[in-house]
Amino acid sequence: MKKVLVDMHRLGKNKFNGLYIYSYHIGQQLIKKKPGNISLFYYLPKDLMGFFGNGVQYIIQKSLDKFFHRKALGFDIWHSTTTLSWYMPASKKTKFIFTLHDINFLIENPEEVKSNNRNLKLIQQRINRADHIIAISHFALQQARQHLQLGSKPATVIYNGCTYITIPPKENEPAYQPSVPFLFSIGLVQKRKNFHTIIPLLKNNNYQYIIAGIDNYDYKQIILAEAAKYNVNDRVIFTGPVTEEEKVWYYKHCLAFMFPSFAEGFGLPVVEAMYFGKPVFISKETSLPEVGGDVAYYFSSFEADTMIQVFNDGMAHYNNTHPQQKIQQQAGKFSFETAAEEIYRIYETL
Repeated sequence: MKKVLVDMHRLGKNKFNGLYIYSYHIGQQLIKKKPGNISLFYYLPKDLMGFFGNGVQYIIQKSLDKFFHRKALGFDIWHSTTTLSWYMPASKKTKFIFTLHDINFLIENPEEVKSNNRNLKLIQQRINRADHIIAISHFALQQARQHLQLGSKPATVIYNGCTYITIPPKENEPAYQPSVPFLFSIGLVQKRKNFHTIIPLLKNNNYQYIIAGIDNYDYKQIILAEAAKYNVNDRVIFTGPVTEEEKVWYYKHCLAFMFPSFAEGFGLPVVEAMYFGKPVFISKETSLPEVGGDVAYYFSSFEADTMIQVFNDGMAHYNNTHPQQKIQQQAGKFSFETAAEEIYRIYETL
């Protein structure tokens, strides 16, 4: 019987970011897919004891554990599900699996050299300790090889998944429901999401642009300034965070899904939108082409005229060819259930 400790401590942080969603859903599927020869433990903050029910045992996360983790003694495998983590097993006998989501802080904030170097050093220490590396996209692995020393460490790409594939989504009407066709984006309203580049697409039509997610960042003002420039302030709507059921409503009813981000480790909202057969317009940057495949419409640049042309051509193609089934098939390639199975295969090798 192998004792496996999975570090899920980031579930105690912002529940609206991608890392929380990843940890939550991979945690559920690891319990569901657990083989009989694995004894599974989750490392979580005290207030989340019992969070996943009775299918797993729990270890309480404490800040002091970063200095010496006695509670990790006796485990065969320690699996870190986050990239920027202070926690590692103290015992050399414990095999260590390290997850690389991305190192996009180098793209987002290239001017913060000191902070970036500090983060790279922390990540390199965990890579040096790792017996196996999991990357959530080929881009994330390539990026790590470019900026870090992976050597001959075994590394496996295991994509994130779309929960809708295995659990049909429920839908609730949100507080704000547009009465006209609308474009939809979701995510933390930070500069890497690049949402302001969508504003020119509101020219010469009556579309609204719905942006869901935490929006108390300075970047929101850039979006508002762009909306003022095009005189479409009243058609750019910030909903703030929405529930899973409200998110489903926006996916199902939007004209198109927009995700022009320039820094992603994966891009889960793109998969979710594709599940509903929606046209997705995304950037060619970082991991997004792996997710969108040949069914997404790609912005070749962020110049307004180019983006308008891509959008108009893409919508014409979508309306003429009706590729909904092909789009949904692309979404079906990404499953947390499959991800959990692939993780267990790695456990078996250690």
